[in-house]
Amino acid sequence: MKKKAWILIAALLIGILALYGCKKAVGTPEDNAAAAEEDSDTEGAEEEDTGYKFGFSAIDMENPYFITLESAIKEILDKEDYTLITKDPESDPELQNKQILEMIDDGIDAIFICPVNWVEITEALEALKEADVKIINVDTQVKEMGYVDAYIGSDNQEAGYICGEDLLDKCPEGGKILILECPTQNSINDRITGFEKAISSAEAGFEIVDRADTNGEFQKALEITQEMLKEYKDIDVIMCGNDQIAVGATTAVNLAGLKDVIIYGVDGSPDIKKELMKPDTQIAGTAAQSPIGIGKEAAKTGISILDGDEYEEEIYEDVFMINGDNVKMYGADGWQ
Repeated sequence: MKKKAWILIAALLIGILALYGCKKAVGTPEDNAAAAEEDSDTEGAEEEDTGYKFGFSAIDMENPYFITLESAIKEILDKEDYTLITKDPESDPELQNKQILEMIDDGIDAIFICPVNWVEITEALEALKEADVKIINVDTQVKEMGYVDAYIGSDNQEAGYICGEDLLDKCPEGGKILILECPTQNSINDRITGFEKAISSAEAGFEIVDRADTNGEFQKALEITQEMLKEYKDIDVIMCGNDQIAVGATTAVNLAGLKDVIIYGVDGSPDIKKELMKPDTQIAGTAAQSPIGIGKEAAKTGISILDGDEYEEEIYEDVFMINGDNVKMYGADGWQ
């Protein structure tokens, strides 16, 4: 009887140990190799699927306008955990094309482009199309708009036109005008075209005595204006294609000691608004646009394109005049 009891106890102990061994092995990679491999694949897929990757290439990232534009785009993309790769062309069209090719190699799904040169950017647009990268053209148009999926910018002709209208009010008897432009940037071309339309429709005798390419830059505008003022000492008005040019022209006018010259810009930048708050400024006004509004609309449009949702192919943000009378409404601490 005792022998049978011991045999029974031994059998029970062996069974318990066997069960314990099985329980310990449950859920281990060794005993669940297929499940472990499946989990590993899932984790890898999650790491790779980080969302869309966007590129950003604007004329010059030392220009506060483009810094603000990029920040507005990034604000929207960050909410969705999407990636934004930014490169600075430094106002060099060849460098911009090279950097865009690098971003294609980085695997971008879409790109926000403001071209340094609206014609020379075509080479990069062709490469982007071949790589099936979606193109969101912002602020200033490319020459070959057929490559572009969407355009978001300001009504640049209207921006120039309202500067011309303001000038007609301030100088009803006409005057001599210098134009500071940048033929490689279509946004500036449109602004100057709008300005010329406004003043040509007036009976007043306005005369454009000279014009110069400033490349859209402060330093070049300063140097060119200084040279032009040596020849044209009786100038009345300087129309500038953007606010950076206007700040350069204002500096040159001040250095020349000219008090009665009227200067217009386009952008509504903090620097110009600070100038407008001065009682003795030569800045008459700036046709303001909103890089914040443009950037946010561009980001939303880019996401819609990649999601396969409906989107507007062209969006034009409103422009409006900021001058000494209303500048305090907008403040000078940032962009509108």
